[in-house]
Amino acid sequence: MSLPLWCLFIAALLVILSKAPAMRAMARMQGGYDNQHPRAQQASLTGAGARGLAAHQNTIEAFPMFAAGVIVAEVFAAGSTIAGVLAVLFIVTRIAYIGLYLANVATVRSLVWAAGYLASLGLMLAPLYGS
Repeated sequence: MSLPLWCLFIAALLVILSKAPAMRAMARMQGGYDNQHPRAQQASLTGAGARGLAAHQNTIEAFPMFAAGVIVAEVFAAGSTIAGVLAVLFIVTRIAYIGLYLANVATVRSLVWAAGYLASLGLMLAPLYGS
């Protein structure tokens, strides 16, 4: 399996793992985690819990574009070194983004988000680079 495909797998795991901080905050709320109405409970999160939920939601939003980029790179530029570097860059930026969101470091978080976005766009352009 290629490096970009491994990164796609890791990105899919990050979608689920990024929800952990919000779930932890929900479990600490009065009455504990409300599995019958989790979205209603999520709407009442504040502080770190709300930031955790926002990081999770942004991770979900970023996944399709990255997945499309990996697919384009795999189909039209298989084995591209640049595609591998861009895929790893996306994963690194996503992990940093989640951490920065939880730490409430807004400006740097936005710059890291932009780097990840550009990595996804770069993957879509991988056929232009060759290998």
